[in-house]
Amino acid sequence: MLQANNIHKAYGSLQVLKGIDLTIQKGEVVSIVGASGAGKSTLLHILGTLDTADQGEVVFNQQTIKTFKSSELARFRNKYIGFIFQFHNLLPEFTALENVCLPGFLANTPEEQVKQRAAELLTMLNLGHRLDHKPSEMSGGEQQRTAVARALINSPEIIFADEPSGNLDSANAQELHEIFFRLRDELNQTFVIVTHNNQLADMADRKVVMKDGYLVN
Repeated sequence: MLQANNIHKAYGSLQVLKGIDLTIQKGEVVSIVGASGAGKSTLLHILGTLDTADQGEVVFNQQTIKTFKSSELARFRNKYIGFIFQFHNLLPEFTALENVCLPGFLANTPEEQVKQRAAELLTMLNLGHRLDHKPSEMSGGEQQRTAVARALINSPEIIFADEPSGNLDSANAQELHEIFFRLRDELNQTFVIVTHNNQLADMADRKVVMKDGYLVN
């Protein structure tokens, strides 16, 4: 599904990525681990089209990403990619349902269809009783599950997660990890997860280790 070829990235004189080759298969859960500063998040952002490589290319379903214009890239990202970050990034003035709906509205999907899908996803994630609650009225685990529903609203091909359980206690982290694998099993969802959580990393189908801008296994 996804192939990264010879990815290099520098910020000024700092070489962050030094020639990364990586492939991701449909329905696979891949964890990326390594010390802080190894380049994990930078790689994730390039794979997810949030940043661009200085050298090399990312190919998604046989489409070379660097050939896209900015407007094409935005539409592509909204349709095919979902994101989950350490901090949920929910909009505080909107309810859980409204937060989940936003990417669907941006994709110009009919409003009622988006709302129905959002309610189904939140219910599947045990948040059916929180549809009309704002983030300040929900626990940290509930907010992060809302962010998962938002990532799923457009039925993306792949979800990139950057330290998704890094801001959760152990119980909520465990629940979130189990959700990822349930989504893989039930929806054939693909995940690429940057994490410092060894338990989550070891649960993945494949664990990729980064060190000093390289993949070391």
